[in-house]
Amino acid sequence: MNNPRVIEILDSFQAVRAQLDSGMFIMALLASLLASCVASVFYRFFYERRGTGSQVHRAFPLLGISITTLFIGVQLSIPLSLGLLGALSIIRFRTPIKEPEEVGFIMLVIAAAISAATFNFQFLVILYLVAFFSLLLMRGASAWKWLKRDGILVLTLPAAETRTHMDAVEACLSARLKRHRMESASVRDGTSTFQYVFSGLKGNVPDLQAALSAQAPVQTVNIFLDRSGGIR
Repeated sequence: MNNPRVIEILDSFQAVRAQLDSGMFIMALLASLLASCVASVFYRFFYERRGTGSQVHRAFPLLGISITTLFIGVQLSIPLSLGLLGALSIIRFRTPIKEPEEVGFIMLVIAAAISAATFNFQFLVILYLVAFFSLLLMRGASAWKWLKRDGILVLTLPAAETRTHMDAVEACLSARLKRHRMESASVRDGTSTFQYVFSGLKGNVPDLQAALSAQAPVQTVNIFLDRSGGIR
């Protein structure tokens, strides 16, 4: 027990035990709970394919406060800290994580809970600010949506009718889409084919197809979305 390192560890445990009271414990739990709820909001807002996921965000609040309590308890007990690895090895996730994004959100909740448990609230705030801006960069903020597209629209018209009805088609697209741009046009075997990139569909796909058919003798209207998640 005369080892300076052991004495230093004992002193640190005693210092934490002396400073921690019920008020600090409640503060850490509330901070962890708030951070977990914010992580759940991030998950629901940015995670586009949540319909195919495991809805793991429902466990974030309990996960956060549990980890916070666990790490606070570890700080107050040397035997508990030494046996932590063995104790946690009995835990198994029976529900598979279906999407890689879910791992990132779980790690965000764990990091926030540990920050709250060690009372590093400034780290917690910085972590969530950086996470928020990282999600904006990956998923696209509203200010950058013009850089992206929702998909491609390909329509065909009889070549003889193209000049007569093209203005009506353009007017219909302008009314139904926030942005669109023609990328290519071709004529073959009496059929004109036009390809557009678009974003910001006002309404749904069947309405757009019906509106185009009402404005011009459209033969086919094919819409290909860039991502499984729908329209921005």
